[in-house]
Amino acid sequence: MSKISLIIQREYLSRVKKKSFIIMTFLTPLIFASFYGMIIYFSYTGIKDKTDKIGVINQNKTLTEHLTSTNNLQFIYVDEPFETLKKNIKKSGFDYILYLPNFDVNKPTGIQLIGIKQGGLSLNGNVEDAIAGLIRNYKLKQSGISQKTLDNLKSNISIDTKKIGEGGKEQSSSAGASTIIAFVAGVLMFMFITLYGVQVMRGIIEEKTSRIVEIIISSVKPFQLMMGKIIGIALVGLTQFLLWIILTISISALAVSVFVDKNDVQKIATSAQVSSVNPAAQNLQASAGPMGDFKAGLAGLDVGKITAVFIFYFLAGYLFYSALYAAIGSAVDSETETQQFMLPVMMPLLLGYALSLSVVTNDPYGNIAFWLSMIPFTSPIAMVVRLPYGVPGWQLALSMGILILGFIFTVWLAARIYRVGILMYGKKASFKEMAKWFWFKG
Repeated sequence: MSKISLIIQREYLSRVKKKSFIIMTFLTPLIFASFYGMIIYFSYTGIKDKTDKIGVINQNKTLTEHLTSTNNLQFIYVDEPFETLKKNIKKSGFDYILYLPNFDVNKPTGIQLIGIKQGGLSLNGNVEDAIAGLIRNYKLKQSGISQKTLDNLKSNISIDTKKIGEGGKEQSSSAGASTIIAFVAGVLMFMFITLYGVQVMRGIIEEKTSRIVEIIISSVKPFQLMMGKIIGIALVGLTQFLLWIILTISISALAVSVFVDKNDVQKIATSAQVSSVNPAAQNLQASAGPMGDFKAGLAGLDVGKITAVFIFYFLAGYLFYSALYAAIGSAVDSETETQQFMLPVMMPLLLGYALSLSVVTNDPYGNIAFWLSMIPFTSPIAMVVRLPYGVPGWQLALSMGILILGFIFTVWLAARIYRVGILMYGKKASFKEMAKWFWFKG
């Protein structure tokens, strides 16, 4: 056991002392904070400053009411021939010209939106909605409904969502908060397992190609070397991950307190400017609501439990996959030879990531979500994605137990390949060859 500890210590210290580790540990939170800061800043400045002026030429005798302007769309009715205004659009001061011909309200055709530049899908959708609302109001009035009745039909609904927690206690909940945390946790889990698993493989390849491993093997068993490298790099990843959390929170809090006005934050949070080309973003906004709802939903989540479970699945998932990466590293002589072996290892993780984010956002309690969180190949991502929605304790315990058993099995499997492959040179490995190493006695 002392030999494994020495290898862990060597792997850990040799990596955390590298300039690249130190630079990236402190630089990555700055990059993340700057990235999201730029998104928020440009989104807000775009919301605040961008207003499209649309000149409306209405030749429709039925639609006598005017389109209602909004913060981002200003409809200005003009009494000028369409062709004339179209030719002089650059001098007109309008960004776009909206032409409403004398169409049948039951079959609206011939409507044109012309501009100096191509209008985005968001603009087209907003204009279409405005015209559709105008036609709808006309039809309702034709049915004998007064304007006052129409105004009374409009209602702003705000639903206070709650869930019954353990012990029958009510808790505030937010689908938006749960979805955001699930997406972030899924991305981080996929990124970390892949990143540090590949580091194990590369470290083994480097030692093998430089023949240092021959000297090391004379003092320790192959299994001890493999376990030492896996655990040592896991501790490096955990150290970097915790530092990233602390630094990102600190930098973000400092930036918000110094550069962001509280009124601006409220405007951004309550703004309805979500891209119409992104259905997921629209659903997220509809479910998340104002920032106050998000905070209430976040308060209803057990953040401590989510963090602890994330760390467990990060370590267990990493150990599960890094054993397979170690087997690959021992079987090849260069990194270029790893491609044929890496795809079968990465595909279950990639599949788990894609299916988890898709299935969980629709039915986090369904059978597919359940089995994804039980299978060791997909559970590291599927379970952390499900966790913000609430997972029964027995499912969490069962998933953890299966993942631990899966890790023990993959380590045993990888060790049998590793003990032969680590000293194998000059022979191109294949799945068939690795199967022979697995059954090799000695």
